[in-house]
Amino acid sequence: MKNIKLSVKQLPNSSGIPLPAYATEHSAGLDLCAAVEGEITLHPSERKLIPTGIAIALPDGYEAQIRPRSGLALKNGVTVLNTPGTIDADYRGEIQVILVNLSKENFSITRGMRIAQMIIAPFIQAELHSVETLPDSKRGGGGFGSTGT
Repeated sequence: MKNIKLSVKQLPNSSGIPLPAYATEHSAGLDLCAAVEGEITLHPSERKLIPTGIAIALPDGYEAQIRPRSGLALKNGVTVLNTPGTIDADYRGEIQVILVNLSKENFSITRGMRIAQMIIAPFIQAELHSVETLPDSKRGGGGFGSTGT
C-alpha cells in the first residue's frame, strides 16, 4: 500500500463536519459527508447534487473516484448516479456528489451524514495512434454477452 499526501481545503459550508476519513485501518475509501444546511429530502427517482464542503489538490497522475456507500444502497436504495465519478488532479472546486433515490420512499439527507466514499487512485494516460486495422483477437468484434453463457 502506497501513501500520498492529499491537500484538503475545508470550505465555509463545512463548519462542524469532519474531514473525510477511512472507517477502518484497511478501508480503501474515505467517507464523504453531506455539507447541507438542515435536512434535504430526496424523493423517489429524484437526484440532487449534494455538497461535501471540501476541495482537494491531488498530485499529478492521481484521480479521486466517488463511489456509493453500500449501506445506503442496500438499506435505502440511495446511490451515486455517475459512479464512479472522477475528480481530476487539476480540479480545485468543491467536491459534490450526485445522489439518486431508487427506492419508493423519501430519503432524508442530514448535515454530516456519510453519503459516499472517495478512492484515491493512480491513472495512466494513453498515447493514441490512428490505424487502418486492428490486430485480430479470439473475441474479435463480439459485444455484449459474446464471451459465453
